[in-house]
Amino acid sequence: MLSFRGTIAEGCFLLLLLVIACALALSAALLLSQAVRTTPNHSYAENYNLVVIGASYVVVLVASLAFCLKRRLAVRRKLQRISKAYRTLQKGDVPKSVHEYILQEYTRTCLVAFESQPRDGVQEGWGRPGSKYAGIQFRRALLDTIPEIDALAHLVIPRHPPLRPHDRMLHQFRFILPLLPKDKDGLTPLHYYDSVIQLARHSCKEPTEGEYELGWKAAGEMKRILYECRLEMLEGASSTDLAESSDHD
Repeated sequence: MLSFRGTIAEGCFLLLLLVIACALALSAALLLSQAVRTTPNHSYAENYNLVVIGASYVVVLVASLAFCLKRRLAVRRKLQRISKAYRTLQKGDVPKSVHEYILQEYTRTCLVAFESQPRDGVQEGWGRPGSKYAGIQFRRALLDTIPEIDALAHLVIPRHPPLRPHDRMLHQFRFILPLLPKDKDGLTPLHYYDSVIQLARHSCKEPTEGEYELGWKAAGEMKRILYECRLEMLEGASSTDLAESSDHD
């Protein structure tokens, strides 16, 4: 919008200059012809009126160019005096009315920005702002736990089957099922984890915060147990190596 207005203003300015130039040229031609007709010999020779008229127009042209040049240099000097570095404006740097207007607009902008901040916003599938789950996308976070558990399962059971994208978790991690504890209903963390992952994979609705907490807790319990099994395996291997070294000695 500003560029369009600037184009219109520049075009009007150039049109005005063209009209003035045409008017001056026409007036000069008419005055010169009138000066020739009023002389006794009706000739350009020894016609001092032509010199006066020509000199007048030359003086006007030079004065106009000098005025434009002076104005251009004055504007350029003022622009050069503007500081290029960031500096806070003080009351004495600008007129009082300008300073009050800048202060008013700055205050209004700050109020608008403050009022525009989200408060108690809830977006389906995401943690609420201000809570411990803020900025977490529940579906993505739950699905990202699958390769982590699979990597730990391969450390504990090297022959564990490779991860396939469409297998249920109960089938994928069936070999670690005996390692997991059961609750009073006879269900292991893997059962809860499988249910939540199925919802995250195939449900049209985004997981809720409760479903995310259930799945995250189950995944954490499974990773903890697999990590403890891995530590026991390493400790057992170290004890075996130490015993073999003692026998050789």
